[in-house]
Amino acid sequence: MTAKIDTVNVGANALAMQHGAPSYWLKSDKVELYLTEEGGQMAPVRFKLKHRWVSPYALAPWQPDAVDPALPPVLKLLRGDCFCLPFGPSKAVPWLHGEPANLPWSLQRRNVRTLELQLRLDQPQGQITKCIQLKTGQRAVYQEHLLEGLQGKFNYGHQTILAFPPAEKGFINTSALRFAQVAPEGFTDPVKGEYSSLKACAVFEDLAHVPLATGGTTSLQQFPAREGFEDLVMVINQPDTYAWTAATLGGYIWFSLKQAKTLPSTLLWFSHGGRHNAPWHGRHRFRVGLQEVNAYFADGLEASRKNPLSAQGFATAHRFNRRNETRIRLIQAVHPVSKSFGMVVSIEPVAGAEEVLVTGEKGQRVTVPLSWQFLAGEDH
Repeated sequence: MTAKIDTVNVGANALAMQHGAPSYWLKSDKVELYLTEEGGQMAPVRFKLKHRWVSPYALAPWQPDAVDPALPPVLKLLRGDCFCLPFGPSKAVPWLHGEPANLPWSLQRRNVRTLELQLRLDQPQGQITKCIQLKTGQRAVYQEHLLEGLQGKFNYGHQTILAFPPAEKGFINTSALRFAQVAPEGFTDPVKGEYSSLKACAVFEDLAHVPLATGGTTSLQQFPAREGFEDLVMVINQPDTYAWTAATLGGYIWFSLKQAKTLPSTLLWFSHGGRHNAPWHGRHRFRVGLQEVNAYFADGLEASRKNPLSAQGFATAHRFNRRNETRIRLIQAVHPVSKSFGMVVSIEPVAGAEEVLVTGEKGQRVTVPLSWQFLAGEDH
């Protein structure tokens, strides 16, 4: 159930300009975040480590008013994290990534640690309530999207983009895989000045050995890599209660924790200067999308409804019933680690405690304060 929060008067100071966009603001002792009014895109987000603040979420290398005004807001504002429904393009919906990623959200209730907004949907018809919460003493962002009144089969997901430090080696990993595949042909188009390095449609067993278009393999677990290319892969997690995606970013880790039944797949989008058309112009570099979805790649609503993976038993869309509400919850968190921590290899909730245990590839462990019970709807 959505947590109760204090109602405040929505005055002229409710919005602040951040990277060219009017944005709502939340702050705790460990986290400060901004969420755009238009499109509900979350960034910048700053996390306080021991003696410094870090900002893992990416901001586009352009300002919204400096690009073609005909572009959809999701591209003009491109940053951090936003909720998409449907995920990708659609013949039935005029907005890339749907109305939630493009239209203005209406502020419902707010205090300094909780923000609740709402959006009435036209295509498809329904309503989404977005609730973002921070907790004292935790470097975490709790997100819930409550979907009501929807009828039919739709894909959805979080478009999350991180900025990797150019001068440091970063690491990426996910929880155990059931299936993994490179995006089909069409993700990039050389005629439009877009280039990929991975072998289209290639199925692989682990992120360390992914087929290249030119032969051989590459590891997706280290970044920066493959400069000058845009690549997309989809991994489907084991049907455990909780699944995770993690990045190591020079002295700290960022990770997301989810319920696999509501967000069964993760899209890994490696954006390192491989798009040269507008608004990209080869300048969107050192970015990785770690996107928790129920979708078929980023191919859009129609492809997800057809579900080319149905024979394997994998979901790429959800059938909504207007009589039932659907809650999609996601936790994203940061924690400091030593320079030798390396890649995350496991994240385990600690039974009976508001903590998770994170293990690095060299055996180092850190205990992270985190109310993981939130994912199951438990009070916290």
